[in-house]
Amino acid sequence: MKKTLSKKNLISYLANQLSNFFPDEKYNDYSAKLNLSMEVSLTRTEYCFSKINNKYFKNDKEVIFNHLNGDQYAMFLYILSNQIYIDSEYLDLATKIYLLNKYLHGIDAYYEVELPKIFIFIHPLGTVLGRAKYSDFLVVYQRCGIGDNKGNSPILGEYLTLHPGASIIGKSVIKKNCSVGSNSLVKDFELAENKVFTGNPSSYKLFDNFKINKIWN
Repeated sequence: MKKTLSKKNLISYLANQLSNFFPDEKYNDYSAKLNLSMEVSLTRTEYCFSKINNKYFKNDKEVIFNHLNGDQYAMFLYILSNQIYIDSEYLDLATKIYLLNKYLHGIDAYYEVELPKIFIFIHPLGTVLGRAKYSDFLVVYQRCGIGDNKGNSPILGEYLTLHPGASIIGKSVIKKNCSVGSNSLVKDFELAENKVFTGNPSSYKLFDNFKINKIWN
């Protein structure tokens, strides 16, 4: 993977960000603790980016990670916070990275939430990704919301695209290759394969969609 910062410099860059945003002296050396989960996180990031058909993520089949690309850095920060949560007892560090992601990119992607291995954020300002069963090839834009309703969480199939302002909550089951239109709400609803949902629980329309999102290989 072609990186705009080496692993060592990326750790230093992130450590400096954390020190500036959270000057509580909880950790004297962020770098050492970040290093414990960095290699696996970069491997996960490379695998995820390798599946994305976009010139900013892959050029001539070489995967690119640009720390100044907001979407890429937001994805990486989620992956790293999740990996730290998996690897160690440093939950304060995972929390700070989660909060840093919220501060920098306006996305709420909590480290305990298991996002799929293959996903993409597209300028995800105002997006909240809560409890759900996620599947690969997930696309989320700005102002999207996923979460539970009365203790029930959605089950999401592969190749799901959430357009700006789309939300899925509650006891919803979304089958393979579905899309939720802009400013639409799916609540306690089962959506069959290859469908586009637009509207809300009281007034909605369904359309056929048999094409896979072109952003995926």
